[in-house]
Amino acid sequence: MIEVIAPVAIAILSGLGVVTQRLHNRITYLDDRIDKIELRIASDYVTKSDLNDMVERVEQHMIRIENKLDKIIIK
Repeated sequence: MIEVIAPVAIAILSGLGVVTQRLHNRITYLDDRIDKIELRIASDYVTKSDLNDMVERVEQHMIRIENKLDKIIIK
């Protein structure tokens, strides 16, 4: 009976080990890809301070346009 159980147990443990190793490798691969995406996003996109400056400039232009429209309406 042990002659049958031992090889089956070893096969099951080996199979679980292989599956665990593949899963671990896949998680590591995905983690590396996510890190690369984060780095690319950080290097390609605008910083928060630059965005705030651009929004401020657009707001100032909008205020000027609103003032001009108000002057036209008042006349």
